[in-house]
Amino acid sequence: MPFLAVWLLRRFTTLTLFLNMMVLSLVAAGPQETTTAGCPENCYCSASNGGGGGGGGGGLVVRCSNMFLSEVPRNLPNTTYRLFLDYNQLVSIPADAFLGLSLLVELDLSHNKLARLEPGSLVGLGLTLQNLDLSSNQLVTLDPEALGGLQAKTNLTNNPWLCDCDLQEAMPKLDLEPASLADVVCHSSKPENSGATGKSFVMVAQELDLCAGFKRTTDVAMLVTMFGWFTMVISYLFYYVRANTEDARRHLEYLKSLPNKQATTEESSTMSTMV
Repeated sequence: MPFLAVWLLRRFTTLTLFLNMMVLSLVAAGPQETTTAGCPENCYCSASNGGGGGGGGGGLVVRCSNMFLSEVPRNLPNTTYRLFLDYNQLVSIPADAFLGLSLLVELDLSHNKLARLEPGSLVGLGLTLQNLDLSSNQLVTLDPEALGGLQAKTNLTNNPWLCDCDLQEAMPKLDLEPASLADVVCHSSKPENSGATGKSFVMVAQELDLCAGFKRTTDVAMLVTMFGWFTMVISYLFYYVRANTEDARRHLEYLKSLPNKQATTEESSTMSTMV
């Protein structure tokens, strides 16, 4: 019996030490996700593993993935270092949605229903943001005013891009990493017979001028407008000349009538003198 008790005690001690080591290893492996104070509702926040300075020391990883969110959570912590909003129901990103997140280096907005980014929606992130994921949304064009001068590496795949004059004019105004723009594949195009569908927009922009038809339409509109103004000017001149010709004729007839009156007056004066 004593031998059995000693054996059981040793086994229990060994098991306890093993469990303690497992707990310590899990703690050392990294912080656990918790809903810490200041963390948005339906999100999980944890300390970032990054280093100090620009490496995210003291920053938070905020995970709001797959929470059926229809809008960006408000009052995001200013120390947010990485923000995951993927697999939600976001339709648009309002202006200043991420204002004040001066430490943010990664933003994941993939697998939502984003149809557009409002102007100023990413303002203030240009100096820090390094990775932006906009893949698998409903984006058809890019607005330079919305991207706010971002130079981040951006995932733009799996969006129904409309390759048209607007997109062609917007591309040179974007500061995104050049390789990111190669992910823009034309889902449709204007004009429809341009042959751009299914091709990378970077290649299409080198081969085609999608603004040519728009420019021709603009030129025709300008010509029609100029012709209308020219017609109005000619009509006004014709009316002016005709009106003044009529006035001049009446004035000339009046002047012609003046000598007759003067002669009659002189004749009357002569007869009065003779009498």
